[in-house]
Amino acid sequence: MTSRQVDVLVVGAGPAGLATASLLATAGARVEVLEREQAPGGVPRHCAHRGFGAWPHALTGPAHARLLAASAERAGADVRTGVTALDWASPRTLTTVGPRGAETLAARAVVLATGARERPRAARLVPGTRPAGVYTTGELQQAVHLYGQHIGARAVIVGAEAVSHAAAGTVRAAGAEVVALVTELPRPPATPARTLDARLRHRTPVLTGTTVTELLGRGRLSGVRVRHRDGRTATLSCDTVVFTGDFVPDHELARRGGLTLDAGTRGPAVDGALRTSRPGVFAVGSVLHAAESAATAAREGAHAATAVLDWLTDGTGPSPQGRHWPTGVPLVTGPPLLRIAPNRVTPGDRFPYLLRTALPLPRPVLHVTQDGRPLHRERFPLTAAVPHRPLMLTARWTHRVDPGGGPVRVTVA
Repeated sequence: MTSRQVDVLVVGAGPAGLATASLLATAGARVEVLEREQAPGGVPRHCAHRGFGAWPHALTGPAHARLLAASAERAGADVRTGVTALDWASPRTLTTVGPRGAETLAARAVVLATGARERPRAARLVPGTRPAGVYTTGELQQAVHLYGQHIGARAVIVGAEAVSHAAAGTVRAAGAEVVALVTELPRPPATPARTLDARLRHRTPVLTGTTVTELLGRGRLSGVRVRHRDGRTATLSCDTVVFTGDFVPDHELARRGGLTLDAGTRGPAVDGALRTSRPGVFAVGSVLHAAESAATAAREGAHAATAVLDWLTDGTGPSPQGRHWPTGVPLVTGPPLLRIAPNRVTPGDRFPYLLRTALPLPRPVLHVTQDGRPLHRERFPLTAAVPHRPLMLTARWTHRVDPGGGPVRVTVA
């Protein structure tokens, strides 16, 4: 096993990891990016629709992925594909395996950008047989856009959020019919205008308050059994079903490293500089909040790069209690808010917070308190707080936080 050392090791070559690597390499750091897939770019590689990058010059996902990868390589980052990070050999040293064989890579700083994954049918506890024709969104997009595979003739999409409509677009691109989108929600989440236009154009039925209770068929899927909120059941004839949404952070490496995980996000707990509980280890992108947009991931990568450079310049060593490595006060949410990221807060934090809600909130007012003491109050527009859409909370109140106090709470009035 060979051993090498770099300044920064970035695990994951999606938008977050590549944005981090580009800025760090531009600043003169020796950066190595590890990607277990055979090409860099992350999820956008198999998202053929437009909408990536800045409007009005938005790109398709594959074009955006190529642009990010080329930018990182031009800056001087070493982007290596087909390499898997297996485990931690020391606080900032990883054992890996790839085309060069087994290696031990030591770094002055490590950035985890391992992304998120959709929970498959088995994890969602949907009973039935095990026929062919069952996909997650990522599996569907790769089958169609990367490998040109035939997926069937009639598809049911489980979910009705933005990613579900993207899956429906992929089904149509493969020449198949979308039978229906099925969601347990009482009404579909708010949909971007361009997606809504496509849905109206194709007249895709959306079955709200409906649950998929069983998959039918042997050898090949023949249908799905659904149950409506009022107890009625029905069978939808189809040969393909796509389970969308329900993302979870790909946090195995963080967990194996003993990093503190946040109960709400299930990803690494981080403060406003995206520092984890282990000094010199940072986390960015969908591993922190499964899953937000590529633009959000890239923005976090750029923000983390500044904190990494600070660490490389004046990091104080292994103690998380050191002057440059605050652990932060826990930041927690109350129902119906599901999660918040970052989820540790220090008085110097300036990076905005992303929240998600389980229920639609008409004209919500968020209250930020610590030990019963009000820190901030913010009202949002009527349509801002809906399920499956991010809600952004300013960080202008963090200077009021008592570092020695209890958890900071974010609740809805």
